[in-house]
Amino acid sequence: MDKWEIYVLKYAERTNALKHEHFLFTDTHNGPMPMDYFIWALKNEEGRVIIVDMGFEEKEAKKRGRRLLRTPAEALAEVRIDASEVEDLIVSHMHYDHCGNAHEFPKATFHIQEREMAFATGPNMKHPAFRDIFAVDYVVDMVRALFGDRVEFVDGFKELAPGITLHHVGGHTDGLQVVRVNTQRGWVVLAVDAIHLYANIEEINPFPLVLNVADMLNGYSTITNLADSPTHIIPGHDPLVLDRFPKVPGAEEFAVRADLTPNHWN
Repeated sequence: MDKWEIYVLKYAERTNALKHEHFLFTDTHNGPMPMDYFIWALKNEEGRVIIVDMGFEEKEAKKRGRRLLRTPAEALAEVRIDASEVEDLIVSHMHYDHCGNAHEFPKATFHIQEREMAFATGPNMKHPAFRDIFAVDYVVDMVRALFGDRVEFVDGFKELAPGITLHHVGGHTDGLQVVRVNTQRGWVVLAVDAIHLYANIEEINPFPLVLNVADMLNGYSTITNLADSPTHIIPGHDPLVLDRFPKVPGAEEFAVRADLTPNHWN
């Protein structure tokens, strides 16, 4: 079974986020709690590359008050990956911050849960509470990719490559999937938005943007069982990820290796 390197690449940030925005069950304490926005690159010993998610563009950053630091393609280039040559791209879910920039991956096949495409194009999008976190142009990009024979659907579970498996967990969206990756330190789970911040799972306090709370909580159990330890779980938006893991030489400002042993855990 292949062992994969995991590059966590920060491309944007939201510095004005507050603690109460990240938890369904709030308390009296509040204050700043920034969010980072990542994509993830997986690379094996033979040089095969699989990308997880593709971020958003400047137009969405301005619309939503986020700060775009670099495009996902620019971030990948700094770790010697050419976005235009990527052949496999996992879409964890179709929210605006995970499903943009399809044009930067012209050769990619997109691996999406069937339920996510149905959710993003179905009757639940009549509700602003659900549809506002999607970008209609990005949803249309995925529909165009489907009609161009560039979408592979996942029905719950799939082994995408030796050492990489996809698992439906739902919760945050109907078709959210997480990625289990075999590495030199064991099985790592890219939880993406199944767990926005370490505190969500540590305190069993879900992120409030949720379709189904029960599925989100059950997803915590699924992720815990798939990962070799809590240090093998990588949340989708926590700035602590860049602090805890070894930095990538030449891209120290925004890139770390989650396949390597953490520098510390506090």
